[in-house]
Amino acid sequence: MRLTAFTDYSLRVLMYLGVEPGRRATIGEIAAAFAISEHHLVKVAHFLGKAGWLRNVRGKGGGLELALPPARINIGAVVRDTEGDAVVAECFDGERSDSCVIAGSCKLRGPLEEAIAAFYAVLDRYTLADVVRNRGQLAQVLFFPAAGARKRA
Repeated sequence: MRLTAFTDYSLRVLMYLGVEPGRRATIGEIAAAFAISEHHLVKVAHFLGKAGWLRNVRGKGGGLELALPPARINIGAVVRDTEGDAVVAECFDGERSDSCVIAGSCKLRGPLEEAIAAFYAVLDRYTLADVVRNRGQLAQVLFFPAAGARKRA
């Protein structure tokens, strides 16, 4: 199963903010840290705010901040929110599920459902706090990208 870029960017935004949970950051800062499009991050930030994962503060001194402590942000829940229903095969797509000629006798759907459940069961064991446990290392890479780029060169 491959996650969409939207989910990838959503997790990156949460990780960026999870490195320093009380810190507010702008979309521009996050986009620069990951070398990704601000345009895409605007959509991501809007979605994460509506979903209750982020608090989007407007005006002077505004920006993005976590709406919950990192330990209360479950990775599985975020991925479910951003991915929507898992459509790993045509038969999982409600609009196209009847277009497969073997749908009535196929035994693949069960194992695929089991695999999806296992995938989410693993993600459900982790919180944002777990994946940013190495805050110092992440901060060096994310908050000082120019210095990190010079070190690698």
